[in-house]
Amino acid sequence: MRKLRVLLLTHPDLVPPDSLKGSSEQDIHAWKTEYDVVSTLRETGHEVMPLGVSDELRPIREAVESFKPHVVFNLLEEFHGEAVYDHSVVSYLELLRVPYTGCNPRGLVLSRGKDLAKKLVHYHRVPTPAFAVFPMGRKVKRPPRLQMPLIVKSLIEDASIGIAKASIVDTDDALAERVNFIHDRIGTPAIAEQYIEGREIYVGVIGNDRRRVLPVWELDFGDLAQGTRLIATEKVKHNVEYQERHGFSIGAAKGLPPPVQANINNMVKRICRTLDLEGYARIDFRLTADGTPYFIEANPNPEIAKIEEFAQSAMHGGLKYPDLLNRILALGMARGRSAGMGE
Repeated sequence: MRKLRVLLLTHPDLVPPDSLKGSSEQDIHAWKTEYDVVSTLRETGHEVMPLGVSDELRPIREAVESFKPHVVFNLLEEFHGEAVYDHSVVSYLELLRVPYTGCNPRGLVLSRGKDLAKKLVHYHRVPTPAFAVFPMGRKVKRPPRLQMPLIVKSLIEDASIGIAKASIVDTDDALAERVNFIHDRIGTPAIAEQYIEGREIYVGVIGNDRRRVLPVWELDFGDLAQGTRLIATEKVKHNVEYQERHGFSIGAAKGLPPPVQANINNMVKRICRTLDLEGYARIDFRLTADGTPYFIEANPNPEIAKIEEFAQSAMHGGLKYPDLLNRILALGMARGRSAGMGE
């Protein structure tokens, strides 16, 4: 791949240093993705300019005019402190006619709301848990069709924000309590969906029109497996000490029969077409004992630090980390060319 000028967008607090020297493990954990992407792209010969973006679009325009990037590597997950505004920044890049990596604004909007995404993919014959949405400021009343147990989440936040053991509820009183917790603490509407007993699997996919499905990855809950309802809580996802204490691990899913594997691959591609997901994404499922994959959510522009599941799955599938990042750049450039952006 030719050497490119890459403008990397991230939150100001996550702009990485040039070196890890003097940084604590906690510091590194915060901006590990940004550091991995910037340092790896530079090692492969690209000129990379990180830019912290918080609540103004002007710095993006100024950087585009002065740096003249061939492509923008988009690592922003929020704007003005709101996750739902992430698509607005990408829309601005499209207005500037600048190629960018990852998902387009339409895919970001369709996948951000868990209810809309579930309705769309269910219409296209993808199994989904039954669910109900509980808007803020309204009395919590469970529809009769929605059977216990349920798991209660934020309607729009990802990364397991707000998910704990108490998120699984068995009574209407517990449902109301947890919905109110999401409203008050997370500040978003809540969604309650039927708890699916099964394996927690994540499937990465890369591509625009022609998509490559990566090896299926699975979260092993370690010693929590005895008599516990297994869910990927905020602690499970982000607390390293908790992970080590209970022996959590994540790696290639084992023992998947070929028909189940083929069905998962087909579903992933169908979901990406339905939600207009481009670039790279991760689709989360619960896989039941009978081999049925239930769609849980779609994650456009997922975490791509070297140690995280997307990059590890890609490596397991023969795509080394520098090649993965270059592939993501190439996909952004290709979409830009097809839309008449850039050079």
